[in-house]
Amino acid sequence: MTLDAYLYTSPGGRPENQDRADFRLEGDRGLFVLADGLGGHQDGAAAAERTVEALLTPWDQDWSDSGQQDKDPLASLLQDSILEANRRLLEDRQNGSHGRSTALTLAVDGPWAAWAHVGDSRLYRLSGGGIGHATQDHSVTYKKYLAGEIARRDLNFDEDRASLLRVVGDEARCLPQTGGAPAAAGDAFLLCSDGLWGYLYDEEILVDFLKSDSPQAWAELLLLRVLPRLTTDTDNLTLLTVFLT
Repeated sequence: MTLDAYLYTSPGGRPENQDRADFRLEGDRGLFVLADGLGGHQDGAAAAERTVEALLTPWDQDWSDSGQQDKDPLASLLQDSILEANRRLLEDRQNGSHGRSTALTLAVDGPWAAWAHVGDSRLYRLSGGGIGHATQDHSVTYKKYLAGEIARRDLNFDEDRASLLRVVGDEARCLPQTGGAPAAAGDAFLLCSDGLWGYLYDEEILVDFLKSDSPQAWAELLLLRVLPRLTTDTDNLTLLTVFLT
């Protein structure tokens, strides 16, 4: 099995892009990260940059043993990288920064994928002809959905969707959530910020994936849908598409 990925980011309707994303690939091993900065233009961008730097640190570590005694050492390693990002942003706050960030990280190691996140940057997993939300938004809106107050299709439009319950750069509210699943050829992942998922339905993401033969082709189809829907005050948007072949 091999991995392939494609990254696109845009400021949308904003004067500055506070999203950051990056990835590393080698054979059937890959690390994919995304951060959506919060807290003012300069501080938000710096916080996202610092977060991505921390999220990439597991790439040079031993994935066979993260030092954690649990059933998914790789997920623990990703969780630790988010906590390291939080530590760095808290240090920055002591020097006057107000920056905070979401964090989303995915690692694929042969037949296994693991992920960790804080905030509302999303990971979609496509497998077996279907689509699933690998992550749950850490937002007031998602809490309302879990409580049955709104439908899933309302997540994109609810007035409280920007009210985040967990963020990186906050001593009490950086609480990473982790997950994992088998990975196989034919599977795919989409990492994206709210500036993208807020304008897409799950069915559209799935249909465009099924039409595509590469992560770039998939991303381009998604952008063809999203870009005409954007307005002058649209948030930054970032997507990172990953194919397992």
